[in-house]
Amino acid sequence: MAPPLTALIIDDEPLARQELQYLLDAAGDVNVLAQVSNGIDAVDQIRTLKPDVVFLDVRMPGLDGFAVLRKVLALDKRARLPEVVFATAFDQYAVRAFEVNAVDYLLKPFDASRVVKTLDKVRARLSATAIDRAADRPHEPVPELAPTLRVTESAEDDGDFEETVTDVAAGSTRGTIAGIVAGAEAKLDALLRMIERNGQPLRSGKVVVRTQNRLLLVDQKDVCFASIEEGRISVVTNTVEGDSNCRTLEELMDQLDPEQFWRAHRSYVVNIQHIREVVPWFKSTYQLRMDDRKQTEVPVSRSQTKRLRELFNL
Repeated sequence: MAPPLTALIIDDEPLARQELQYLLDAAGDVNVLAQVSNGIDAVDQIRTLKPDVVFLDVRMPGLDGFAVLRKVLALDKRARLPEVVFATAFDQYAVRAFEVNAVDYLLKPFDASRVVKTLDKVRARLSATAIDRAADRPHEPVPELAPTLRVTESAEDDGDFEETVTDVAAGSTRGTIAGIVAGAEAKLDALLRMIERNGQPLRSGKVVVRTQNRLLLVDQKDVCFASIEEGRISVVTNTVEGDSNCRTLEELMDQLDPEQFWRAHRSYVVNIQHIREVVPWFKSTYQLRMDDRKQTEVPVSRSQTKRLRELFNL
């Protein structure tokens, strides 16, 4: 009987991590070695724990999912990356722009049956990799870095444009270590370019706010701030306060204009146009007094203090 898969969950949203942990536990035969909340710790844990698979958030503050993989390669040029499953809040059409064969993706909010299919793909790839490794020059170990990334872009007329990045591991015996690393990084770069070109979610300019059994469409410019507490996301304007239909702040941020909205704190997203006052706080920290009816005070995390100073030349 094959040993259970070893896995890391890397996501800056606690609820997303907990949800995925629950689904992996329910799927069975998966040992989650750790949950990681940021890219810097993710690099250390990947190198230390060497999991079979990482479930990696695409967008995280600091090092994003792609930067994590680049950093692992940069720190150890002989590293073999684990199987990578990207987690994203992009919609299905956007996901098609960077669908990956040998890696995989999970769309937020996660679906139990989709998680099971992803685990089947991971196991199949690990099995195939083990067979290839045993058959290919067993006495001359070959550095294995990144799996093949196959990126498919769908045009509006459904004509398929396909960009396939060559698998460097398969030809690694014929190249230098430097060449292998460069090829692996090139694959990551190609995937990132595709996302930047085609993977951005559509923004309607409206935010759905659920209040008193009604679903209101609120203009983004009217949103003062949004916050999350115990899994509930509240959206506040000058006239309306209600719940978002999003499950994470990251998912909500994907719908908002990044030029106007800022993740000032782990639990808060603010509209910079609705900041009424910057209030100095203890130990060189700040709070934001918003212009909603309650003049809510929103904390600024230490990691975002520099961004605050840049925004307002403090």
